[in-house]
Parts: sequence; structure tokens; C-alpha cells
Amino acid sequence: MAFKHKSTLLILTAGVFFCTPAWAASVSVVGLFKDKAIVSIDGGKPRTLSVGQTMGGVKLLAADSDSASFDVDGKRRTLGMGQSFAGGAQPGARQSVSLTADARGHFAAAGSLNGYPMTFLVDTGATSIAINAAEAKRIGLDYKAGEAAGVGTAAGVVPAWRVKFNTVKVGGITVSQVDGMVVETGLSVPLLGMSFLNRMEMRRDGQTMTLTQRY
Repeated sequence: MAFKHKSTLLILTAGVFFCTPAWAASVSVVGLFKDKAIVSIDGGKPRTLSVGQTMGGVKLLAADSDSASFDVDGKRRTLGMGQSFAGGAQPGARQSVSLTADARGHFAAAGSLNGYPMTFLVDTGATSIAINAAEAKRIGLDYKAGEAAGVGTAAGVVPAWRVKFNTVKVGGITVSQVDGMVVETGLSVPLLGMSFLNRMEMRRDGQTMTLTQRY
């Protein structure tokens, strides 16, 4: 694999929200105040809820600067700033995730690799999921056991290794045995490349991108 990604040195900003299918009551917290919370419900635009107010099947029970408690589908859920709750899916339903672009038009996706939390930058120009060596060490991946390769980055050609991730999760979507690449240097943000995205139906509507799992 060889790719160049000019945005790998960008620092992701807050304000990216995700959820599972629209019918499911899912909520992401993007702002907290006394008796109020700013939330994204089912991937929609951020809205302000006051204590006692209900929107999209989500009722705000309590809120302060540290956390907010919600009644979601009859169950109490407490979330901190930036945390999300993904509602369950109907049997047989295909999982979906909605992402909102940041001020630069980039899409970030909160998820995990092999069970370790990670925030990806969606990159259709990358042939596979790519992380740097420091991230690989953090998640305990023996990446040097993989096939060695050279990868072109904004910093030039650097050492890299082809690997296989056991599980990749984004929102409520989980995919197994996904091709990946570990890059020694020059990659500051984990990239969600086509080895994952090829398994999705991708739809963009303005500042929102929806990924729906195909298989």
C-alpha cells in the first residue's frame, strides 16, 4: 500500500457526533450546563435540552457541568461530556453511523481497534486502516510480525508493516478481520481507510456522512 494524506498533521477538533440507526434512540453529549445539555440525537443537529424536556425519545432527567442523566427507551443513562449511548438495533437490521464534518470539512469517527478506543479520520484515499507505531504499541499489536513495506506520506517514504485487525468498531458497527497498516512515522491521526469503508454504503448529505454496514 502506498498513500499520501496531506491532512495527517491536522489535529481533530471536537464536535463530531455519531449514532446507530435512526429508529433507535441514541444520544451524544456535546455540551453540559446546569439543568441543560446540548445533545445530538440519532445523528441529528445538536439541540439544547432542558431538564424534563423530551426529544426523539430521549428525556433529560438531570444535568450539571460534569454529566447528564437521560431516560432513553425507558432506561436511565448517565453520560459525560463527549460521551455517547448507542441504542440497540432490531434483529436483522443493518447498523448505521452518522458522522458530522468539522470546520475543515473532515469527518472523524469514534470507535475502537481490537477493543481499544480510538478516533479515526475518514480517508477514502487510504487503501486500508492506518495507524502509527506508537498507537500500535499502545494497543499491544505485534506489528513487526507483519509484512514489511514502504509507505509514502507527506514526510516521504517511511517504514510500514501490513497487519490484520481482529475487530474494528465505529459507533454500532463492528467488522472483523480488517486489513491495516502500521506506519513508523509521519502519521499523526489514525486513518479509516477503504479496507473498512468498502464494507459500507456511504452517503453524504451536506455536513453529514452516513455509513451503513453492507456485510
